Amino acid sequence: MAGKVEARKAALREKLVEAAEIRIARDGAGALRARDLAQDAGCALGAIYTAYDDLNAIIMAVNGRTFRKLGVAVRASVAEADSEPPTRRLILMSNAYLHFADANTNLWRALFDLQMQSGGAVPDWYMAALEDLFANIAQPVSELFPDKGAEDAGLMVRALFSSVHGIVLLGLERRISGVPPEQIEQMIAQVLNQIGQPSEK
Repeated sequence: MAGKVEARKAALREKLVEAAEIRIARDGAGALRARDLAQDAGCALGAIYTAYDDLNAIIMAVNGRTFRKLGVAVRASVAEADSEPPTRRLILMSNAYLHFADANTNLWRALFDLQMQSGGAVPDWYMAALEDLFANIAQPVSELFPDKGAEDAGLMVRALFSSVHGIVLLGLERRISGVPPEQIEQMIAQVLNQIGQPSEK
């Protein structure tokens, strides 16, 4: 009996996440409502909270799926680029990040817009997904800066990610400090091509 209950709960969780993913992709995470989700998943409103603690937990589960898809896209961009210089590989990965964000804007935004509960720790699996994304950047960074220690290299990885993320975010939102979409790739390349270049005295 217990096994059947758990199986039904797992099936409901999957339905809720799939329904939430569709809603978030279309309307954004901020528009997600429990009543709509229950209708989409074909369950009672109260059943949602037997499967997940709250809507944030469901959004987190959707984000886990999005992180995995993003990781696949980024890795695929350099799958056959082993012979390319490290800076070129960083540019290829950044372009893949841009294209994923452009094609899945609301799901991508949800990765970073989610409000964590006050005082709550970020789940280990969520941090692991982010670290997997950073790991793609770490290899070319280690080639560009072989003398950096682990801590400094880690900071460089996060600095590069933050730079590319900011360019993509501002560009896609058409803010005044951003650039037109067709120029975002060029802007990313201009920044990354400076990485590892000897500074002038």
